[in-house]
Amino acid sequence: MATHQQEQEQEQEQEPAEPASATVRAGGLDVGVVDGGSGVPLVLVHGGESDRTQFAALRGRLGAGIRAISYDQRDSGITVNPPVPYALEDLADDLAALLDALELPRAHLLGTSFGGAVAQHAAFRHPDRVASLVLVATTPSYAMGGEAIDELLRMSPDDRQHAAADFFFTPAGRTGLPAAAGRTLTVRTPGQRARRHDVARQHEVRDRLGEITAPALIVHGTADRLAPYGGAVLMAQRMPHAELCAIEDGRHGIAVEFADTIALRVRDFLGVAGGGRG
Repeated sequence: MATHQQEQEQEQEQEPAEPASATVRAGGLDVGVVDGGSGVPLVLVHGGESDRTQFAALRGRLGAGIRAISYDQRDSGITVNPPVPYALEDLADDLAALLDALELPRAHLLGTSFGGAVAQHAAFRHPDRVASLVLVATTPSYAMGGEAIDELLRMSPDDRQHAAADFFFTPAGRTGLPAAAGRTLTVRTPGQRARRHDVARQHEVRDRLGEITAPALIVHGTADRLAPYGGAVLMAQRMPHAELCAIEDGRHGIAVEFADTIALRVRDFLGVAGGGRG
């Protein structure tokens, strides 16, 4: 029987090419987008230190019947935005503007880490546009993992890239994943980093979770230091239509390390017939 490491290596060797990136004018911004596949629209919302390319591993496993759309938030990737402060509400409105630009009345949202916070705020501000939520390795409150997050953010970019592997992946994952999959962080200017960090610290919705009425799948690693598992349990308890899928011993990078498992759960949650990647 193949080991966890061998399975990862075999899967990565078969990874399909990422669809081409484009720029879409949405809400006054030039937004970097990767739009691939056809079927149920699923918008992939990247983490605080990542960009649209974060989802290469997961996208390759989602399979037929899903139109997977990833995009660059402000100060990320190839999106062009003014160098001014913004709030989580602005990022939620940006997501709705992207749906307008893509002529999508509604879509399912899959947000990882900080992207899960953006998805939550989109559900508050634009509930009619959100068909469902898949919240992966995220939190209802920055404060719940603030100490570990601040430890990571205080590091230099090089030190943070090196330390991220331990925060994001299990020992087996760090051994089995190729270098490309382990590059979880994107390069930003000091100003871009400061604006991103400032907006992340605003996230606090523990007392509002009952307002999120969209169906929600919460996928979380039990050993996540940056978004502690207790936050996932709290979301599942307080959101009226939520279900929790625990990844035993998973860390913050479960969307990469356990992409196959998550893709299957997402397909089941979205009601897409058949399996994922063949």
